[in-house]
This record gives sequence, structure tokens and C-alpha cells, in this order.
Amino acid sequence: MIGDPNCPLCGGVGYLRQDLPVGHPDFGKASICDCRRRAVTEQVRNRLFSISHLDELKDLTFESFKPRGRQGLGPMQAQSLEWAYNHARQYASSMKGWLLLQGSYGSGKTHLAAAIANFAVQMGVPTLFLTVPDLLDTLRFAYDSVDTTFEERFDQIRNVQLLVLDDFGTQNTTGWAQEKLFQIINYRYINKLPLVVTTNLVLDEIESRIRSRLQDPELVTSVRISSPDYRRPMDDMGHSELSSLDLLSNRTFATFMERDDEGLPPGEFKSLQTAVKEAQAFAKKPHGWLVLTGPYGCGKTHLAAAIANYRAGLGDPPLFVMVPDLLDHLRAAFNPNSGTSYDRRFDEVRIAPLLVLDDMGSQSATPWAREKLYQLLNYRYNRDLPTVITVAVDLLKDVDERIRTRISDERICNRVVITAPAFVGTKKRASRK
Repeated sequence: MIGDPNCPLCGGVGYLRQDLPVGHPDFGKASICDCRRRAVTEQVRNRLFSISHLDELKDLTFESFKPRGRQGLGPMQAQSLEWAYNHARQYASSMKGWLLLQGSYGSGKTHLAAAIANFAVQMGVPTLFLTVPDLLDTLRFAYDSVDTTFEERFDQIRNVQLLVLDDFGTQNTTGWAQEKLFQIINYRYINKLPLVVTTNLVLDEIESRIRSRLQDPELVTSVRISSPDYRRPMDDMGHSELSSLDLLSNRTFATFMERDDEGLPPGEFKSLQTAVKEAQAFAKKPHGWLVLTGPYGCGKTHLAAAIANYRAGLGDPPLFVMVPDLLDHLRAAFNPNSGTSYDRRFDEVRIAPLLVLDDMGSQSATPWAREKLYQLLNYRYNRDLPTVITVAVDLLKDVDERIRTRISDERICNRVVITAPAFVGTKKRASRK
């Protein structure tokens, strides 16, 4: 590469001869002209931009991001999104340390990460934006490339001034892939080079060596976005398309009838009062699991929906779904015309901040269904994610034994048994003494 032909200093040669006295250590040596240095920098920047595919993400900027989300997003979720937006803008201005953006699919992580990268490129900062699978493919292809060696490409990635790794955790977890990722991240950790990482994983799922770097509070700013899919239509309460809560919007604690006019026996009446009390306490402070069991029609679904509607009213809508509908939703992802992958649908459910599973045990008891439910609930059990489950007492015996053992764990699960029969109206039976 030569210099700028219009350069008044070198006339396009790209080099300058310094006017130095004989005997000076640099006498007779040519120095690179600033015009050539700028051209090299621009060439490097363009090459990185091309590798990053940022031209495909040029519209993902801070200006095009909606800090409070779309209309209908609950206030708590909107605040979470705005918090992440403010952190991303602040990071783009300083590029100090690392920024870790966590959240579910479609929560806005990639938009914010791309906005940081696009801002950096505009400021002339050499930037590399890659999804982690693409990064690994870039390294693999370098083995057979005639334009660059593996070592050159690897060094380029780990030394770039700003590196943005999107979709961390979606890569193939081979030993080679894990080692290359660790080497890149560890190098940037040791040298305190700016790094942005987005992931839908919780930190416990990330390889221990990398996790320890991402948990360094002196280097890493960690931001979790609680917003649901940023791109999906939501109803006025912020429910996703999977949630059935909009169909049960009238099921609240205020509309729940304790049936004191039915003349229920004292034990049955008390079981209803206890169920209401436990459901209200969980709604105010979701923690662990709440499992409501009882006969059909006793009020289990009403109380589960009341919990969900209470949280939605606070701007923190949970995911409420009947188990058979959930399994149908997952199966639909295998349809070639489905616009959403199975992994994405499954992750939406398993990492939901609050999940309400209604009518467990009524689903088809195929091996696939049993395994998916176990995987889902085992994930939430291991991470103590707030979960509400309703199951008819007659069907509890049909629930997978592995799930029953988790429901029986009193350290995490509060199992409430309603002994009252199905609601039959206001007809009086025996008087309560």
C-alpha cells in the first residue's frame, strides 16, 4: 500500500526522510507518513468490519433502540431494559473493563451489543463483533485459508481493541471450542482488554474457568435484562404469545370464593383458607416452588392464575401455561414452517423468572413428554427458580417419579393440599361447628 497521492508531505510515496544530522541513530531511515498510517488503520478497520458482518447490523444503534421497550411492557421490565440501555451507552463512551449482558432470547441483548460496536466503529476504534459460533467457524476456516494463517486470525481476535461476543453459550461445546474460547477470554482478562458478552445462560451453566473471569466484580459489569422477547407481540399486561393468562384475567384473589356458604366440613374449609393464604404470600414474594394439589374444580387453577395476575399487576408478568399446551407449543417448533427454533421455545420456559404450570399430569405420558417436563423442572429445581404447579390429586401418582422427588423436597417446595371437593355453587350442606 502506498500513501495518499494528494499528501503534501510525502506526495503519495508513503514514507518520509527525516532531516537529521549525520551520526543520529535514525539518520538515513525512512519513517511512515501519517497518511499511510491512516490508510493502514482504515484498511484494518474495514477488514474487521467485514469479518464482523456489522454491515448487516448497521441499523442496530442506540438511536433505533427503544429504552422502555414496546408498548404494553410492564414497568419492572421496562425499567430493566432502560437500565441495560444506560449501562450500554455508558460503556460505549468509556470502553473500560467488560460488560456482560444476560437475558432471554429477544430481550434486546444483541441490539445493545451491536449498538456498542457500531458506536465504536464510528469513533474509529478497531472492533470485532461475532456470534460465538461464527467466531469458532472463523478460526476453523483459517486452517485452510490461503489469505491468513490460524495464528494470525487467532491473534487478531484476541488482540482487537474491542471484542464483542454475541450469543455466548450457543456454540458447540467440543473440547477444542472450549479451549479456544478460554484462551481468548483469558488473554483479554489478563491484559484488561475491553470485552462485551451477551448470553441467555445463567453463570452456573458457563464453563468454570470462563465463569470465574465473568464474575470478577473489579473488571466486569453484569446486567440482567428481565424483559421478555423484545420482538414478539404482547398484550396489555405484557403476556407472551405462549401465556394463557389473558384467558384467565378475571381469576384474582378478590374473585376467589372460600365457599363459606356451602357448609363445608371444618377440615375442608380450612384447607381452602390455607391455600389462599399460601398463594397470597407467594404472590407477594415469589420464592421456591408452590405446588397446589386437590380434586378437579377445587380452585387450584384459580389460585395459580391469581398469583400470576397479581405479579402481572406489578408489571412483572410470569409465564402461565397449561402443561398440555406447553408440550404442543414445543412440538410445533419441529414444524419446518415454524419461525422459532425448539431450543428458543424451550429456553423461554425454563428460564422464565416466574413459571406457572397448570394441570400437570393431564398431558400425554409419552417418553418424550416425560423427559421434556423433567428437563424443564430439573433445571428450575437446581437453580431454585420460582415455580407454581397445579396437579389433580388423582394424577399425582402418574407424574414422573423424578419430578415427584423434587416436589417432595421441603427445602424448596411448599406443597399445599386442598381437600375441599369441586365447587358446586351456594347450596348448603352440613353446618360447620
